[in-house]
Amino acid sequence: MRARIIVSAVCVFDADGRLLTVRKRGTSMFMQPGGKPEPGESAVHAAARELAEEVGISISPQELITLGVWIADAANEAATDIEATVFRAPGAWTAAPAAEIVEIRWLDLNAPWPTDLAPLLTRHVLPALLTRADALTDRPRTEQPLTKQPGG
Repeated sequence: MRARIIVSAVCVFDADGRLLTVRKRGTSMFMQPGGKPEPGESAVHAAARELAEEVGISISPQELITLGVWIADAANEAATDIEATVFRAPGAWTAAPAAEIVEIRWLDLNAPWPTDLAPLLTRHVLPALLTRADALTDRPRTEQPLTKQPGG
């Protein structure tokens, strides 16, 4: 049985509609900002905390919109899956690398994707963003269905 890591991640867009991706220290793959919840911390609270710690974006957990929950191969750990609850931050943002983030890159969803993106991003998050028009708008949180898909 493969090891599994539980994480929360956030999709953040800039004023040009590009998606924020980050690369953590000691890794080669880009992914959304996020990380593991602390003991007793909910997925949405972990997402908001990690967003502030990693890229300096402060947002209330109640403002985050659930995009989905997916399982995928961990980008930087062999024989390991991640189970990620992914949110979207409404609005347009700027970001700066902090904590373990050594590089940020804004991704144009309509351009060819780089080859150094995490499996969660390429297999689940980007397709969800591109096929669900509501994922790219600022609809109220209650209108966002939570879906869980196996695989990875």
